[in-house]
Amino acid sequence: MEYLVMLPGPTNVPERVTRAMVTPSINHRSDDFVELYEECVDNTKKIFETEGDAVCLSASGTGATECSVVNLVKKDDKVIIPVNGEFSTRLAQQIEWAGGQAIRIQTEPGVNATFDQVKEAFDNNKDVKAFYCVWNETSTGTMINYLDRIKDLTSRNDSYYVLDGVSIVGGEELHMDKWGIDIAMTGAQKAFACPPGISPICINGRTRKYMEDNPPNTMYFNLPRYFKYYEEAKHTPFTPALPVLYAYREAMRIILEEGMEKRIQRHRICSDALYSGLSAIGLTPFADENSRSTVVIALNYLDGLEDKIFRDTLAKKFRILVAGGFGNLKGKVFRVGCMGEVDRYHVMRCISGIASTLSMMGYDTDTQAGLKLAEEKLKPLESL
Repeated sequence: MEYLVMLPGPTNVPERVTRAMVTPSINHRSDDFVELYEECVDNTKKIFETEGDAVCLSASGTGATECSVVNLVKKDDKVIIPVNGEFSTRLAQQIEWAGGQAIRIQTEPGVNATFDQVKEAFDNNKDVKAFYCVWNETSTGTMINYLDRIKDLTSRNDSYYVLDGVSIVGGEELHMDKWGIDIAMTGAQKAFACPPGISPICINGRTRKYMEDNPPNTMYFNLPRYFKYYEEAKHTPFTPALPVLYAYREAMRIILEEGMEKRIQRHRICSDALYSGLSAIGLTPFADENSRSTVVIALNYLDGLEDKIFRDTLAKKFRILVAGGFGNLKGKVFRVGCMGEVDRYHVMRCISGIASTLSMMGYDTDTQAGLKLAEEKLKPLESL
């Protein structure tokens, strides 16, 4: 039996997408490549809802975030960034390593900075260059829910608005241009349900001009170089990960066939079912209720429950993969991905497997209550 991959990425990959990788190699300076890459760029822009440029980097999500930093942040630039977990901490470090001054809005893991806290940071820093945020903090299962209001702050002095959407784009609502976002990126192995290796980054017109007027001191992540190659020949400046690029194209075809509105609703319904069902069997969500993610469900371990034994048992006995915690949360929480292909089957099998594992380890769980509640929450899927 194949693993049910309920990680916060990589996640389950549709067979269509896997098959797309089994393609004879082509010349990445040929017309065949132009056809492939042009479709990838155009569909990326549709999903991000932008008229700007899109670059499909052959890199991990961290590569895409670093790319945004090295092309935008200069020495002594002030950058506001909410920090409440591993990935927002890493992003703040990237900003500082680029010479910028990271103005951290620090909150406890599992709790998002409020919009008022962000506003206060802007009030206290009139000369801020940019606002960066990790939309979905994968390490703690939190999600920022005021993205549409940030442009009211960045518009004060035309500062830049940069969105790390690595683990959530394709699974939640995003209107890049409408919300005034200048740069946004994701990782294809998350909500796009593609194998790892491609991380798209989108850049609007005014930000592209800034980057071209102030080119970065980097070779591989030099975005003006990517803009130039695409404009002149629809090529990439460096050899792309061709098999994964084919998979990425197919994954986006599936997304657009389903339609973004239906896809988002499916993710939200399945997320609600997972939170409800897992709570009913005795587990508690880690993140504050007002900050909870719809694509990564972080759960507190029951007293005495050993992380490695629990996850190993779940993997070996039930072929279900979930993730442990990071840093200070290691051994305290585990995380369930709710992204990509996720549907009724994934939710019900995941809840059942977790409940059965807990029972095998001596914990009293009400499996039927969890499954019944999840089933009820999943009913709206029938109308999608």
